[in-house]
Amino acid sequence: MNEFALFDEMHHPEGVVRAQYQDVATQLISLPREALAHKQREAEVLFRRLGITFAVYGEEAGAERLIPFDLIPRIFSAREWALLERGLKQRVRALNAFLHDIYHDQHIIKAGVIPAHQVLENSLYRPEMCGINLPNQVYAHIAGIDLVRVAENDFYVLEDNLRTPSGVSYMLENRNTMMRLFPDLFASHAVAPINHYPQMLLHTLLDAAPHNVDKPVIVVMTPGTFNSAYFEHAFLASQMGVELVEGKDLFVHADKVYMHTTEGPQQVHVIYRRVDDDFLDPLAFRPDSTLGVPGLMGAYRSGGVVLANGIGTGVADDKSTYLYVPAMIEFYLGEKPVLSNVPTWRLSEKEDLKYVLAHLPELVVKEVQGSGGYGMLVGPASTPAEIAAYRERILAAPASFIAQPTLALSTCPTLVDAGIAPRHVDLRPFVLSGKDIRLVPGGLTRVALAEGSLVVNSSQGGGTKDTWVLED
Repeated sequence: MNEFALFDEMHHPEGVVRAQYQDVATQLISLPREALAHKQREAEVLFRRLGITFAVYGEEAGAERLIPFDLIPRIFSAREWALLERGLKQRVRALNAFLHDIYHDQHIIKAGVIPAHQVLENSLYRPEMCGINLPNQVYAHIAGIDLVRVAENDFYVLEDNLRTPSGVSYMLENRNTMMRLFPDLFASHAVAPINHYPQMLLHTLLDAAPHNVDKPVIVVMTPGTFNSAYFEHAFLASQMGVELVEGKDLFVHADKVYMHTTEGPQQVHVIYRRVDDDFLDPLAFRPDSTLGVPGLMGAYRSGGVVLANGIGTGVADDKSTYLYVPAMIEFYLGEKPVLSNVPTWRLSEKEDLKYVLAHLPELVVKEVQGSGGYGMLVGPASTPAEIAAYRERILAAPASFIAQPTLALSTCPTLVDAGIAPRHVDLRPFVLSGKDIRLVPGGLTRVALAEGSLVVNSSQGGGTKDTWVLED
């Protein structure tokens, strides 16, 4: 049974359109169906021309899809955004403090706030990071925090993404597409801009550079064209005006990293890496990796190069660590959390496991180190056979899973085959941490396009929307 009642972001319970949606309702949603369909086709042409596609793992090699884009924007008032911004900055500040602490003095473990095994026995914890001092004590320079809304002023953090969070290029291109298709809408709305995100990201990476470097050289490191987010890697490098490189383009000499160029080697000071920890350095991690740079970990440890995000951030976005983030906020900041966690059962605990096994048809169960919507069970949308099979997975390794109630995610008006209909949404704002913490107003709204579906991931058939924050 859902713990929360359904919240319609466009309409008040009595059916009246909320203030921030009134102009969109009259200027966009009221357009004839064929006019909206024509605009939808225009958007698809723009996306295809720009190459805004993604690969779905497990499908035929080379198969790519367009990111489904919905024309109806999601709209937040300035007041709503102010609450979210305050909570997001607070949460990311605490997560970076936690990461610095567990790789240094481990005060939070010694204080008994989080069990030692939760950190030290976590497969994403990197002992190699112990004692490394990073500029500004920042580990997660770019964080994607997934939020869901369940009521008027109730937002919950669904999960923290601190390793290689993706989706910001879609946020930016969604805005560009809407401005091309509906310039009049922007003329009549004071929508807060987001197109300065690449420059904010560049300044964040410059903040991360070693302190003794006058003109830091920054690169974006991609696993290559086969990666599902390659479009984003190339897009961000282009927007920041920096080089896009693969591991084979870099080499290490005397604990410094260099890039091959037509004019000879050039030292690199900051690597915005979109390669997972395990594949970064075959001398330190997976010896079979062809994606990384031999000796990179040694250069990183010595301060010869900075990686964004830092190695070892995964222990903080593990879904079983997620349960402790509210306690981290109180421990490191001495504050009450602005944004709440979703109630969560830890299946490593006997009583939690017993409860979850008895209520699987009602719950959402996730792998603690899963991502992309893969490997999860949505109980209400699953068949008895699927639930039975998932039960066996849980019993084989209970500590690998957490469970949460099936939230009634808020809905936004969405263009579907039958016309305009409510569909469930979430939100991924992108929080940048350098000398200070900043973010553009809004984020990537993901929408579950199938009626009744709660799975918003593009890999699972979800789409995206432009997200508007209205200025006062």
